[in-house]
Amino acid sequence: MQRIIFILIFLNCCIFCSAQPAKRRTVTPTTSNRNAAAQKQATAEKPADRAALSFPTSADMPEDVVWRRDIYRQLDLLKDVNAPLYYPVEPRGKEQNLFTYLFRLFVSGRIKAYNYKLDGNESFDEKDKADVKELLDRYRIYYEEQGGRITVPESDIPSAQVTRFYMKESSYFDQRSATYKTRVTALCPVLMEGDEFESIDNEPGTATPKPLFWIKYDDVAQYLSRMPVMASNFNNVTNMTVDDYFTMNRYEGKIYKTNNLQGRVLANYAKTDSAMTAEQKRIEQQLVDFENSIWHAPIAVDSLDSVAVDSKAADKKVARAARSKARASKDDSQDKSSSKSSGRRSNASKAPKEAKVSSGSAPRVSARRQRR
Repeated sequence: MQRIIFILIFLNCCIFCSAQPAKRRTVTPTTSNRNAAAQKQATAEKPADRAALSFPTSADMPEDVVWRRDIYRQLDLLKDVNAPLYYPVEPRGKEQNLFTYLFRLFVSGRIKAYNYKLDGNESFDEKDKADVKELLDRYRIYYEEQGGRITVPESDIPSAQVTRFYMKESSYFDQRSATYKTRVTALCPVLMEGDEFESIDNEPGTATPKPLFWIKYDDVAQYLSRMPVMASNFNNVTNMTVDDYFTMNRYEGKIYKTNNLQGRVLANYAKTDSAMTAEQKRIEQQLVDFENSIWHAPIAVDSLDSVAVDSKAADKKVARAARSKARASKDDSQDKSSSKSSGRRSNASKAPKEAKVSSGSAPRVSARRQRR
């Protein structure tokens, strides 16, 4: 009888287990299994980037900042301050300039590039993603294709002709950390290509700027953080990376556009060179004034304090009037004393003249000692 009862209990347990869903019938994983599963899921969602892990960069700009100003600059790489981004022009061992490095990353497919639009605005949407082969054909850059892989010889990379960069930077105030920062957000190499034909606007031999593509800075920051650069002619030690160069704002460039409601560039309303320079200085001063206003904000005066302020202003006015009155009376006393002293001097000067006149009517008497 006990054996029959045991068999019935066993059959009931088997029926109960088979009735459960497949998800509940799985064995409870251990801690190591759970960690492995979580790591596998994270790897499947986002592939690991060794460059990002080995060479960490600064934190991204928050999207919900309370104040931000976007500015577009034109960097002339032939200037000394921007020369670390241009030299060496031709690759020399492991040394290469910024455009050569970015171009190789783009051709190899390690970073994404986006087409440059006619309005000059950058767009990082998937539909605006640049195709490597189409871009090389457009700008007549020689390449070789083997097995679906595109390679460009070093001698055919137009690194010497890319003497400009368009750059977008964002100056913002982070309310969480109470810090004011200026961060580079996008880069665009500009190919300066010479014209072969004479035209009205351009003389023969002058270079025409041809922007190649936009690159999101956050996509290349981990690569630029391991690219050494020599930033000084006096100290030839490469103790700085390109990411450090941009993070510390060591570059120098003229403003050619800002994000505004009309979407206009400076050249649309600053027609002359002097007007362009004045507008660039005005925008630079606006940024400086805003940064200073963060740390040196004026004290707000409400309606109740206005009475006290008015009384203080009245007291200052009365004190100023009293000082001016005292100063005027002092000047008057000095004038009177000076007039009296001048009168005495005039009387003293007149006295000998009167004595001289009176001595002319009476005989002069002199006493001499007689000798014995």
